[in-house]
Amino acid sequence: MSQDQSNRRVIAVAPMPPEKSAYALARYSRSPDSIESSIRWVHGHSSEKFWDQFYFDYGHASIADLGHVIICFEDISELAAIRLEDEPLWDGQAKSSRYQNFASGAWYIPDSLRGSETEGTYQGILRSLAEAYRLLHQPLTQFLTEREPRPDAMKPGDYQRTIAARAFDVTRYLLPLAAKTNVGQVVSIRTLEKQITRLLSSQLPELRLIGDDLKDACQRPPVNLWGELNGQVAGMSEPLAPTLARHAKPNEYQSQVYQDLARYAKDALKGTGLDQSTTWGEPESVDLIEPHDPLDEVATTLLYRVSHAPYRKVLAVVRNWTEKQKQEAIDVALSTRGPYDELIKEFRSGYAFTFDILMDIGGWRDLHRHRRCQQIQQNFTTVHGFDVPPPLVQAGLDREYRQAMDAVRADIEQLRKSSAEGALYATPFGFKVRCLFKMDYAEAEYIAKLRSGVKGHWSYRTVAWLMKQKLTARYPALGDRIQATSPDIEDTLTR
Repeated sequence: MSQDQSNRRVIAVAPMPPEKSAYALARYSRSPDSIESSIRWVHGHSSEKFWDQFYFDYGHASIADLGHVIICFEDISELAAIRLEDEPLWDGQAKSSRYQNFASGAWYIPDSLRGSETEGTYQGILRSLAEAYRLLHQPLTQFLTEREPRPDAMKPGDYQRTIAARAFDVTRYLLPLAAKTNVGQVVSIRTLEKQITRLLSSQLPELRLIGDDLKDACQRPPVNLWGELNGQVAGMSEPLAPTLARHAKPNEYQSQVYQDLARYAKDALKGTGLDQSTTWGEPESVDLIEPHDPLDEVATTLLYRVSHAPYRKVLAVVRNWTEKQKQEAIDVALSTRGPYDELIKEFRSGYAFTFDILMDIGGWRDLHRHRRCQQIQQNFTTVHGFDVPPPLVQAGLDREYRQAMDAVRADIEQLRKSSAEGALYATPFGFKVRCLFKMDYAEAEYIAKLRSGVKGHWSYRTVAWLMKQKLTARYPALGDRIQATSPDIEDTLTR
């Protein structure tokens, strides 16, 4: 055996404070020393000075990829959870509305509504949704039990959990974005800094408050319950990520750009009919957009983001613009950009496959987890109407559901006149959202195969199947190779 082979080592390093571990690994990559020597060096030197100099002054951003944190967010709204997850490099999960009963859960009440006359309207919408959620669950569970009796080979406990989950698949359509949930995430401190900045720059007050709380959490020692349970001394003397927290602040570009685009789009699209859903025609749930000019793509995507119109309709308008008009749209999106600001994600273009997808918010929450694609989501609204879960129709319960959702939609539109924030939080998962998904073939194949499986929810199963169908129609040699499962093939008891 050679000397090189005999000296080989693979070493697992115990968790360290994130800024310290990133410092140690950064030094490790820049010196001939062993990892033990690098850790000893860092233990005797100031990590704060290192971070100030190399990360914040010199801009060596990759250093922050080497330190990771576990952060949990409790009692936040579903809307806030969605925005927390809007990170391309993000690992985490939220409390599942497909597997847990939200009937006894609390709702988020925006501070702007507390004590006002409008709060009564808002609370009334949430109460009516909660009541419909509770009332539909039992008869739906009974219907599913009668339709799908327990196989002898299936344990009673497994069967009951599966039937309950299938019922929650339906009743979650009545959950508002105000429903409270929990989110756990594992991220690098580079991603964490971006997340804090994005939250602090949000137009939504709840997100700015969460951003402040996140900064505070970075300045305190983390909870070390696992260590305490294993006999370690209670507490940890060092803060989680104090240098990062000290530097994190709102970003003017992120705070301003979408407001600027919304004002611009209102004037630029005036008279085109794109602000009227009656002019859009019959909506497609999945539309595969043909490849087009990069300038047209960027300009269209910027306008799509701040409208509710289909991408294809916006693209048709942009294609008739002059070169100068298209450049004006881009100039608006760059007007407040600073020298160190990244381009907003609407500029991420050039992907071979662009799908414009219209689906219920609940089902979209599952597709939102896919990171190997670019997602441009329009704002939540009631404009696109709501989906009706097929099991409700099969059980003869859809009439009660439709009545509840129709009443809620009317109340939300009334609430919008006095509180756009309240109307946003009151919007239930059953209403549709439009989102652009840009991806390569590998991701299209992955989503279509994974999300069309019988274990999935019918909503995203249908979308995944249509993605394959659309791709096959345009590129048969590629689409035929995708092993997707038709939503007509069901297995209710498979999870």
